[in-house]
Amino acid sequence: MQPFYRYFVQPQIDTKTNSVIGYELLMKELTSEGWSLPESFSAIDPQVTADLLIQTTKVLSLKVRRLSVNISREQLMTTSIAKAIIQSQQQLYPTKLVVELTEDDSPQCYSFEEILTQLKGFLDNGIQISLDDVGTGVNHFNNIKQLLPFASELKFALQNFTDQFVDPLIQSKLHFWHAMSKEYGLRLVLEGIEDKADSQLSEKLGIHIKQGYYYSKPLLLKLPEDYMQA
Repeated sequence: MQPFYRYFVQPQIDTKTNSVIGYELLMKELTSEGWSLPESFSAIDPQVTADLLIQTTKVLSLKVRRLSVNISREQLMTTSIAKAIIQSQQQLYPTKLVVELTEDDSPQCYSFEEILTQLKGFLDNGIQISLDDVGTGVNHFNNIKQLLPFASELKFALQNFTDQFVDPLIQSKLHFWHAMSKEYGLRLVLEGIEDKADSQLSEKLGIHIKQGYYYSKPLLLKLPEDYMQA
């Protein structure tokens, strides 16, 4: 049986205006036990990822202001995926496509110059760059500080930490990235908001763009062919 993938969408909320400002695309695989995250995104045929992204963004065109998609450095350097991202922006216009560069390590090491060349190709096509899961994986400050002038957004993920949001160490890390977002004029998205307490604490810390189960779980986005097969 061939693997079957679809994107799920999860809204990003601006609590100042109490409005949805965008959606993140999250790829999942259909297994015998239901939908789950793929064991390895890098193991997915790049052409499968590219085709699914193009099909999905075509469905979503003109329906949202901003649409985010995760890619690893390995996917960033894959020609078919990079082309699909550019094509997706073209068919989404005027909706803005945001590429979230994840913290996932890649089997191959790419230089800053190689990464930046690819990202500049996206920027030239009106695509925004987000640095995802900052402070974890390969997205620690020293590894991404050179990319900050080219980014539009930072994302801080509470779910990447085993301790609760009330932990002073986590809040200290968030304070740092909040300061970086202000210094570079970037949006800061706080994801992993699980409950009312998380939401209230984030407000006290001055964070107003959020994402998490407290607002909405990721929802399956069906493609036209799925309705035909049903």
